Amino acid sequence: MASSVVDQRLQVPFDVVVIGAGVNGVGIALDAALRGLRVALLEKDDICSGVSAWSGRLVHGGLRYLEHKDFALVRESLRERELLFRNASHLVKPVRLIMPFYKHNQRAPWLIRTGMALYDALSFDKKSQRHEVLSLSTLLRRFTGIDRDGLSGAVVFTDGQVEYAERLCVELGVAAAAAGAVIRTGAHVEELLTTAGKVRGVRFRDTATGEHHDVLAPVVLNVAGPWIDKVFRAGTGEQPRLNGGTKGSHLVVDPFPGAPTDVVYYESRRDGRLVLVIPWMGRYLIGTTDLRYEEDPGSARCDADEMQYMLDEVNSLVPGAKLTPADVLYTYSGVRPLPYAPDVVEAKIPRSHVLHENGPDLDGLVTVVGGKLTTYRQLAQDAVDDVLKRLGRPKVRCATQRLPLPGFVADESAVRGRLAVAAPGLSARSTDRLLKVYGRRAVDVALLGADAPDLLDVVHEPSGAIGAELVFAVEQEFARGLADVMARRTLLAFEPDHGLPALDRILDVLASRFGWDEDRRRAEAADYRDWLDHLAVPQADPVAV
Repeated sequence: MASSVVDQRLQVPFDVVVIGAGVNGVGIALDAALRGLRVALLEKDDICSGVSAWSGRLVHGGLRYLEHKDFALVRESLRERELLFRNASHLVKPVRLIMPFYKHNQRAPWLIRTGMALYDALSFDKKSQRHEVLSLSTLLRRFTGIDRDGLSGAVVFTDGQVEYAERLCVELGVAAAAAGAVIRTGAHVEELLTTAGKVRGVRFRDTATGEHHDVLAPVVLNVAGPWIDKVFRAGTGEQPRLNGGTKGSHLVVDPFPGAPTDVVYYESRRDGRLVLVIPWMGRYLIGTTDLRYEEDPGSARCDADEMQYMLDEVNSLVPGAKLTPADVLYTYSGVRPLPYAPDVVEAKIPRSHVLHENGPDLDGLVTVVGGKLTTYRQLAQDAVDDVLKRLGRPKVRCATQRLPLPGFVADESAVRGRLAVAAPGLSARSTDRLLKVYGRRAVDVALLGADAPDLLDVVHEPSGAIGAELVFAVEQEFARGLADVMARRTLLAFEPDHGLPALDRILDVLASRFGWDEDRRRAEAADYRDWLDHLAVPQADPVAV
């Protein structure tokens, strides 16, 4: 089986072991491999199975960081946003954001306009539109459903959106593997291996077999996001707490009366927090909260109070919406990987990343604290620069600034033409879906139907997803089980029906291709249904509502 081949590859010594396959981990693996380092990436679950999947899916320049005078982070974020527009244009798109001027706002219109001018100045190398100030009449024509009470106008500006953050992470993993990185999911790192105070590798447990394996390397990067304090069962001694993450929750609803066509960045009437209403996958994503969270990050779920808070704010912004808990299709929550700062207000906790030196008795262990979806590439560059220094290697120029992702589309009409040749009977709906999800790799998906034409059949009618996508996920994109396929490759988990009505058909394809027996089918279906708890709608408190 493929896992035994991977295990054999892990027997050789590496230069660096990366723990955690969120966006920062796969970004580091790609950069390290491209610079000639032997890198192993170990992940206890799956690529993008943690916090990288639970954000608002915006690739932004960090407008609100201007309030904290963190100009360096804003500039870095804006620069990285532009690189994603260029290198991952099939996944990351420019979007316009409206920020209304309300009488209740804590931020005066003049302050917002000043911030916008500075935001544009810090993104001097961008190709996207600059900000505009909208008069009240212009705003009302653009956003007809907005509440007019105390409204005087708005500013509109550009940031980015990655609808499929999971696909961004998967493509980075695909690129890293192509560059020589060894990627092993289902590998739960439990111990740091040391000799005389120097790191020599890690020991992980195979979550499928329970077997333990050692992977040797003189440098270990702990890039486990909000789990950085929980990675090692033994071997690291007493280390200070590094993670102080906060929980952010989101709601997903169908289009509603008066809904905006732009992203709206709205200052809450209740507490002045910034609330986002985001068009997403034909529906709306509403978020987010920012609450201290001391439990296991994997247990984070949206609670009834958070849900009601966000519904109330949207209903204040769009009086015609009249959203209730019954309108919520699903929710999700994640814990931001922020530095531990117990005496700092949540909104003011620094968002910059830090490479933490773990002390002289753990020479070679570096913990990556913080990091954002937008700036993963710069974080990876900084981390690999540090690894090269630790190894005593000469500097090697980072190549990721101008590296298109595997699905990058230079000419969509040309890709459509190749797709029509590879799968001439494919419907327009399935063709559009493949291009949106896979970019130019849509052709590789469709080519699986050359020897098995039934793989071009639609397996999920609402989305137009085809059987070849399921096989491609396992054979080309590191998926091991049904939850991996549904949640982080095909994204069918985020359809309103979560793909459940099509589950038997989907399992038929996977079982036929990969030899899953009836017991395996039942286990995979059960695991996926368990995973769907991440998207649960909390039980609303009748009194609170």
